[in-house]
Amino acid sequence: MFIFAILINCFMGAVLASTIEVAPLYGAIGLNVIALASGNCIPAGALGAGVYTEVWTGEMIKAFRNAAESIGWYAKIRAYDDKVDNEVIHFVLIGGDPNVLINNTTYPIPVVSLADADKPVSLDKYQSEATPVTDDELHAISYDKMGSVIERHREKIDETKYSRALHALAPDTNSGATPVVLTSGDNDGTGRAVITRKDILVLKRAFDKLKVPVTGRILVLCPDHVNDLLENDQKFVAQYYNYTSGKISNLYGFEVYEYVDCPYYTASTKIKKIWGAVPATGDYQASVAFYAPRAMRANGTTKMYYSEASTDPTMQQSLVNFRTYSICLPLKKEAIGAIVSKAAA
Repeated sequence: MFIFAILINCFMGAVLASTIEVAPLYGAIGLNVIALASGNCIPAGALGAGVYTEVWTGEMIKAFRNAAESIGWYAKIRAYDDKVDNEVIHFVLIGGDPNVLINNTTYPIPVVSLADADKPVSLDKYQSEATPVTDDELHAISYDKMGSVIERHREKIDETKYSRALHALAPDTNSGATPVVLTSGDNDGTGRAVITRKDILVLKRAFDKLKVPVTGRILVLCPDHVNDLLENDQKFVAQYYNYTSGKISNLYGFEVYEYVDCPYYTASTKIKKIWGAVPATGDYQASVAFYAPRAMRANGTTKMYYSEASTDPTMQQSLVNFRTYSICLPLKKEAIGAIVSKAAA
């Protein structure tokens, strides 16, 4: 186990050193020195204790930071990671704009204050359930069990984080500043009206009326709407691409993406279902539109929790889970919209 711990420290140190463009040899030596200094060079349990926790936490943080590259619509939103302080971000809530006088002949010119205010935003806390890893598993299997467990924790946290992000970017209900458009196409055979290009054009007109700049408009299509367009719109088929980013050719000024976990709405009321609610009859998945410069995202701290098998002699198993902080929101409840399927006539 002593030799195994040294080898693992060498490997992980070399990998981490390579990521910051340092010679792998220095990384291997450095990590073993840290392990020796911290008293964790000889593992108390099957996995080697504290140094491994730090290494795996670092790997998890790196994975979270890079994950947005595969979610095109999420990557378009400005990140405020460097503004996070104690899992809170402080924004300035702009009070308003000054009036503009044309051909004024009255003096003195009126003085009007523009009162701004602090707007603190607390990050959401994500915690994965603890996963047991037994000593028997570690001795009997031929693959990296701990690496596999951590990868599944990361993927599940990512899945939840992105789902909540798009849900937050969708309007709560239909209003002048947050238009919700109903689909107008034919019955798809299940009682749902399919989406058409006309519906996307209606949403475009609503954004035009709100004077939302064209550059930065994002449309995230739900699976139902992507399939509707693929089945009924030959021009869309020709524009459809399945790149890693999930991006589709632009439609009416929108940068178009597809995402499987879009929010649900009650079509009859145009009201968004709360996140995680089970859809009922009359509830349909929606495509979501937003203006990227008017949205924000941020990641806070990530911590790995790990208890060694040696602390539980009756079960002889280690426990591992993660806690991380993240948020994604529109900065104001405006310049966001949705297209919701409705029941076909």
